[in-house]
Amino acid sequence: MFCAIYRSTLRDDTYLYVEKKDDFSRVPEELMKSFGRPQLAMLLPLDGRKKLANADLEKVKAALTAQGFYLQLPPPEDLLKQHISLNS
Repeated sequence: MFCAIYRSTLRDDTYLYVEKKDDFSRVPEELMKSFGRPQLAMLLPLDGRKKLANADLEKVKAALTAQGFYLQLPPPEDLLKQHISLNS
């Protein structure tokens, strides 16, 4: 299984994985609007991999099979931790 990974032009650290390069036919229109113009980041074979850098490999494969895309969002900010470190 291969996938194409696109970087969002509107949201930092947000990536969209799709089954085929430049095929966004299964991605909801509202998601595409909020994602912005996709910029190809890489083509990636998923078979034979043990993990991905910032996404769960099995969740990505399952989402690609079931819905045709996977959306990777940036990790949530820990504002309390940032506040404590700034005020220590």
